[in-house]
Amino acid sequence: MDIDKIINQLSQNEKKVLQTLNKLKGKASPQEILRNGDFNQEVEVMNASSWLQSKKLINIEDYVKTVYSLGKEGKQFLTNGFPEKKALELISKKGGKASLKDISSVLNKQDVPIAIGWLKRKGWATIKKDKDTIFEITSKGKKALSEKTEDEKILLKLSISSDIELDKKNILLLLSRKNVVREKEVITSTIILTDEGRKIIDKGIEIKDEISQITSNIIKTGLWKKKSIRPYDINAFAPAHYGGKAHPLLDLISTIRQIFLEMGFEEIKGDFVESCFWNMDMLFIPQDHPAREMQDTLYCKTPSKIKIKDSKLINTISKVHEDGGITSSTGWGYKFSKEEGEKALLRTHTTVNTIRYLYNNPKPPSKVFSIGRVFRKENIDTTHLPEFYQIEGIIHESDSNFRQLIGILKEFYRRMGFEKIRFRPGYFPYTEPSMEVEVFWNNKWMELGGSGIFRPEVTEPIGIKSPVLAWGLGLERLAMLKFELTDIRDLYISDLGWLRKQSLI
Repeated sequence: MDIDKIINQLSQNEKKVLQTLNKLKGKASPQEILRNGDFNQEVEVMNASSWLQSKKLINIEDYVKTVYSLGKEGKQFLTNGFPEKKALELISKKGGKASLKDISSVLNKQDVPIAIGWLKRKGWATIKKDKDTIFEITSKGKKALSEKTEDEKILLKLSISSDIELDKKNILLLLSRKNVVREKEVITSTIILTDEGRKIIDKGIEIKDEISQITSNIIKTGLWKKKSIRPYDINAFAPAHYGGKAHPLLDLISTIRQIFLEMGFEEIKGDFVESCFWNMDMLFIPQDHPAREMQDTLYCKTPSKIKIKDSKLINTISKVHEDGGITSSTGWGYKFSKEEGEKALLRTHTTVNTIRYLYNNPKPPSKVFSIGRVFRKENIDTTHLPEFYQIEGIIHESDSNFRQLIGILKEFYRRMGFEKIRFRPGYFPYTEPSMEVEVFWNNKWMELGGSGIFRPEVTEPIGIKSPVLAWGLGLERLAMLKFELTDIRDLYISDLGWLRKQSLI
């Protein structure tokens, strides 16, 4: 230990604490140091002591004690007396026996049941019921009349000095009564000089006027030339400072958006509230599909319906569902319901943005993507949320093919930092062929989304003849891998410790 170096790096308040501790024989409370040292506030003592403890020159021992003070009811009892004591005095005046009516005559209505309950609990009176309820004083009650009870003594003590320590056994009865006595825990500290601190004092501490923080004014006035500057300890403990930054999920969205933009895609957006027609029917999802039940989809009360103005489009889509219409498909073989299509819902996927974009822009080429929230009636658990983000994208080109889709998704995940990527066959209602995307992470394969080529029943009714490559990927599942989480709910819990530890890059 370099004693001279440590002494030079001590602040004035740290030196004062050490000198005062030495004067108080090496052990004292912060209040004692405040009274005996050259300090204005206790916070000066505690701040200096914290730094001294980090330098191992002192130890701070904390002791938790329980203290008591008078509550609102306790103050009233102190002034007016306990209800049971007033009732006891009346019983005594009545010759040792009194009726309920007698007691009610000297007490407030709300105090009567309190007095009766405590007369019985303290054993001051017996209760007999005949034509009337009769209270008869006991030997314990007579003794309570002749001297102050323990409860009265405690209230008197608390009225003289608040926040004092008392034997918990003696105050239990008062604590069971509402607002009579307040109980709280107080932490008291003892500051103790260590052997290292003793060596510093023995070496000698000089308190002198010095500069501990350089300011522009000190430099301009040349004051730094006239005073000594306290050396800084670059190894000393310093509290961590956390600046503001975007939530990790928003940061991830920004990264994904940048990747797609760099790959030549254009971003599109849509509304949260949609009609079943655009959300389901346009994608050739049958009107009796299980996903359209109330158990899986969140329908709206206001508005409950969204009118579809394009009657020609409705007729075209209804025929596709019923018998295939203008496509080579045989359809689903049921009677299409316009009313079912007009039901309002919270979108269950962002593909609704894509199909509307294709309807308005049927001519190739186009490359678009969207990142948005979708809603499904899911039970919340470690891997499911009722509200989550979906990453959606399409490529509409005259010569696009399945191999191109694989290449695009491989490149996207490679830029996201995944080295091993594989694809396997899958099934989705509005793509054929379809495949699922998996990445290798932490020694296992993880499925992250679905993809495929839009079925002719989806594209041909809106005048599209060329293949449309499409994919939908889960943002939260991707985030769980990137942030090494095992519970999807952790992404939305305000855990400040976790948020602060997330890197900016």
